[in-house]
Amino acid sequence: MGVLVRAIVLMSPLLFCNAAFLDLTGPSEIKGVWKGSTTLPCAYLPVEDVVQQTLRWTVVHDQSSGTVFWRDVSGDHVLLSEYRDRVSVPKDTPGNVSLHILNLEISDRGTYTCQVTWRASNNSLITKDVTTKVEVVKVAATKPVVRASEPGLTFPAGASTSLTCVASGSPPISYRWFRGAPGGKALLLSSQAQLAWDSLQPSDTGEYYCEAENRVRAGAVQRSDAVELTVRDLPTTTVASRRDVGTSGRHHPTTDLPITVATSENGVGYPEKNYTTQNLQRTHLPLYMVILIAVACGAVVFLAVFLIICIRKPKDAQVYEVKFHNSRAASSRCESTGHYEEPISLTENNYVTEPVKNKSSEEINTRKDEYECVGNTQESVYEVGDTV
Repeated sequence: MGVLVRAIVLMSPLLFCNAAFLDLTGPSEIKGVWKGSTTLPCAYLPVEDVVQQTLRWTVVHDQSSGTVFWRDVSGDHVLLSEYRDRVSVPKDTPGNVSLHILNLEISDRGTYTCQVTWRASNNSLITKDVTTKVEVVKVAATKPVVRASEPGLTFPAGASTSLTCVASGSPPISYRWFRGAPGGKALLLSSQAQLAWDSLQPSDTGEYYCEAENRVRAGAVQRSDAVELTVRDLPTTTVASRRDVGTSGRHHPTTDLPITVATSENGVGYPEKNYTTQNLQRTHLPLYMVILIAVACGAVVFLAVFLIICIRKPKDAQVYEVKFHNSRAASSRCESTGHYEEPISLTENNYVTEPVKNKSSEEINTRKDEYECVGNTQESVYEVGDTV
């Protein structure tokens, strides 16, 4: 018994120290917006050798109460059905056990208690809790504010931009966009929070404003201030494409593309997708294509020259000479030479034609004699026939 008392006395300072550091903090009262979301803060400073064992969030309504959320070594559990899929507690932030509630309902108002239990290194348990009163109110939509996607409301023609209408209050909040002056004649453009243009035109220049409304006050419409949108129709100039020149002075083998720039009055250029004048792109053929074309052209030229040589008539035409002599003196000369032979047929031509070119004078003279002999013989035959 004395040992147990001594142990308790020794551990008392440690328990007192841990209890002092393990203190839950949270507000005593908060207000949430109907149909909105809210967070019930609950936090503590983690202490070494002290481990969180359980976390419990409870609620007390006007006529009911219960445990909303429970966390232990087995995991997280939502015990009240009306809070299913609407409440959560952070997991990855030691010391933060705040309760986050989505889509607040009027019935969610009440008193919420955050209770945490820790286990010390000596297996002793320490429990702390904090209570927060929650009020759920309906808030009418506030006056909306127009926000532009880019600074300024002056744009070049062809640019893209958007205007967003922002208001606070109990959701859902409905929005409408108008073109014109507030209070005057206006044109309804959209029923969304954002008004966007893919390609601005000069005709889009004008005043725009938006309206916001929720269910808190039926017919209570909040209207924003008008904003002036200006679209300038800027002239376009086509910049001729040029090759990039490197430090070595050689052209880079890149294909030049046309570039169109819209020049404003202050010299600022804007990329322009409309009103673009296209230049012809200059392309470079690969080396193998150049070689292939050169070989094909050479083959065509060779074929043309060959055909011309074959068809063309030679300059030195072959001259054939056949002479017929009907002299009787020639007949006697043929008989003296002894080279005359009787032809096989009176109508058969045994003339031998040889080109004069490339023949020796002797061969030519011999041929002449033979022709003369044959001619005289035929003439003699014809004469005999006539005599008979």
